[in-house]
Amino acid sequence: MSNNMAEQVGTDRALIDQARAGDETALRALIERYEPQVAATVVGMLGPGDEADDVGQETFVRFYQSLGKFRGDAALGTYLTRIAINLSLNALERRKRQRWRFWSRDDEQAPPEPSVDGRDEQAASEREQVVQVALDQLKPAFRAVVVLRMIEGYSTKETAALLEIAEGTVLSRLSRGMKQLETLLKDEDLYD
Repeated sequence: MSNNMAEQVGTDRALIDQARAGDETALRALIERYEPQVAATVVGMLGPGDEADDVGQETFVRFYQSLGKFRGDAALGTYLTRIAINLSLNALERRKRQRWRFWSRDDEQAPPEPSVDGRDEQAASEREQVVQVALDQLKPAFRAVVVLRMIEGYSTKETAALLEIAEGTVLSRLSRGMKQLETLLKDEDLYD
């Protein structure tokens, strides 16, 4: 473990102990430290929007509620990512049920029309939207692996631990998910 990582784990433990004792400043410090990581996971799973914001906030609410139970067996970032993934998978399941019950073509929101003024920033934003739409089309099991491995940068071993699946399953789902993404993105001319 590098010195910086060891220091952060030590700092996390101290902040967790302070938060358990009711120190709101310590809790805020933990949230500020891990909010970008949780947000990246949730947005990778659900796409940007209110639902992702809600799931991100709920991740920290659940963490706060479980402070007394947190043993520190896993790094805090890993623990929060696991909560975020579970809540994201629950949200995806709710989406699926709602579509099944209430689906109507009139209710569907069309994606915003892409602008074609040639600005690099806008083109990058459009590419991100297309990639997110493609990610949204993957089965949740594949999406979780692709997001954790390719977007979040977790190792195969870490991904397996987070998702509580075998490393071979991670590799299989990653391969299948990436092939599906490749097919979807080739249709959009974003994959060579």
